[in-house]
Amino acid sequence: MNDFQFQNTTKVYFGKDQLGHLHEEVLKHGKNVLVVYGGESIKKIGLYDRVMNELKEHDINVYELSGVEPNPRHTTVNKGAQICREYNISVILAAGGGSTIDASKAIAALTLTDTDDFWDLVEKKVSWKDALPVIAMPTIASTGSEMDKSCVIANVDKNVKSGINGDILRPKAAFLDPTNTFTVSSYQTACGGFDIMAHLFDMNYFVNSDKYPLQFNVVETLLKTIREQLPIALKEPDNYTARATLLWAASWALNSFCTSGYKTQAQLHALEQFSSTYDMTHGKGLAIITPKWMTYLLNKDETVANDFARFGMNVMGIKDLGNDMDNALAGIAALQNFIKVELHLPVTLSELNITDIDLDKLKVKACYGQDSLPMAYRPLTQEDCLNIYKMCL
Repeated sequence: MNDFQFQNTTKVYFGKDQLGHLHEEVLKHGKNVLVVYGGESIKKIGLYDRVMNELKEHDINVYELSGVEPNPRHTTVNKGAQICREYNISVILAAGGGSTIDASKAIAALTLTDTDDFWDLVEKKVSWKDALPVIAMPTIASTGSEMDKSCVIANVDKNVKSGINGDILRPKAAFLDPTNTFTVSSYQTACGGFDIMAHLFDMNYFVNSDKYPLQFNVVETLLKTIREQLPIALKEPDNYTARATLLWAASWALNSFCTSGYKTQAQLHALEQFSSTYDMTHGKGLAIITPKWMTYLLNKDETVANDFARFGMNVMGIKDLGNDMDNALAGIAALQNFIKVELHLPVTLSELNITDIDLDKLKVKACYGQDSLPMAYRPLTQEDCLNIYKMCL
């Protein structure tokens, strides 16, 4: 196991009766709060009114930034930082999905720098080391941003997604109320659930290193649990157990515990360039790519058969066919069937009527402008990425 340091400073309030503690967490940092959210969903479910009443009852000064995009734009981050500076904001409350939380982290960092453009931080033109405190209130089980130390932002001018990371970005507190996720559509629930699975695949399940028993077994259990609970949440949107399980699993996928001791490159998230190109939901892009990536690797390198076979039997629940190759193929088929039949998500780009795609440009973006992803589960060259993209058409 590689050397590592572990510290997660996010205090979690989990459950449906925790909102009364919100003012306590805000007032630890000051009385001026910027509430960041996306569209009208938090108002439709009543969360907006509950949050506002809680804050204003304790004489907290509330400012707002609404309209955060599903793939949050750097221009929105820039706008948020301007508000923070103008009104001397002391803490940011992110109420919404992972995009809202990511945008809030980016705003928190940008506010305390000498630039007005977040992309200066991404391109390291301006250094940063501090950030305003962030409190997260996720309304969908997906990115796990409520307990992690990273944010991903879209630059529509450059047609690219990137971000920053650092321990200071980890939210100070997170309010995880499963009832806030009851009204999330089946489509968004499915996309969010698959995003959780992809985080686990990328960070600690399909990795080119030894399988450290503690973390690996926890990850496998998380994957199996999501595979079981996600269809329940789709069929029974107000099933508290299923929603709560998914919400907590999302946090554990990226709160640094499961990734401790691993050094890898997140190959699926590197390959998923569709959302920045077509502004599609990130989880949908991952659902299209993942089975194709597995099939491509299995055809290219049979040494992955054992890992894929274990996944098929222990996560997807296939019967043992007697050898790794057959089990691996059955596991991939089971995953694709799960995506298409149970999650009702597309498995090809043609299902979305996407045909005018510049694959050569995507392969460069997938490798971050380099020749390859050398630390991926299996090293991927630009040519490998191109071949996988062709399988997604």
